[in-house]
Amino acid sequence: MYPVTLTGRTVVLREFRPDDAAGAFQIFGDDAVTAWLSFDSHSRDEVTALINAAIERARQEPRTEYYLAVTLPEADELIGFARLGFNGVQAAKLGYAIRADQWGHGYATDAARTLISFGFETLGLHRISAAIGPDNQYSVAVVKNLGMQYEGRIRHHVYTSGAWRDSLLFGLLADEV
Repeated sequence: MYPVTLTGRTVVLREFRPDDAAGAFQIFGDDAVTAWLSFDSHSRDEVTALINAAIERARQEPRTEYYLAVTLPEADELIGFARLGFNGVQAAKLGYAIRADQWGHGYATDAARTLISFGFETLGLHRISAAIGPDNQYSVAVVKNLGMQYEGRIRHHVYTSGAWRDSLLFGLLADEV
């Protein structure tokens, strides 16, 4: 299914475009944001390559992920990303990030809610999970607010900022929404 545009309560999720690289650098290149993610900050060139690769993957059949730009409806400016990456039978991993200057407005919650609804209602997923750093209390609050259940701790799950980090695993089943 391509292209995809999803409208939430406060945000719009759409396919990435080549001109999103500059805005994406404010997320993927910002240590304040990537400190909470599963990877370290990227250079401008790496971000451009990342966006181009996401655009290319979006057009593949079968599609293995829905990696979408998060924008505000009144201005088609990239403020974040949301992703469902397929992993298993009718299952996907949820990920998201919002630009630091846009934190605190509920955009991550709305983007995640919108993508979860799309996953269950349109894609027919059975399970959506999210792995979150234990210190990321705001992201934990987002997934709990969306009804995801704590399922356990994955030890030394990601290597970022020069060290191994655990992740807290949350999950949601289709019949729980």
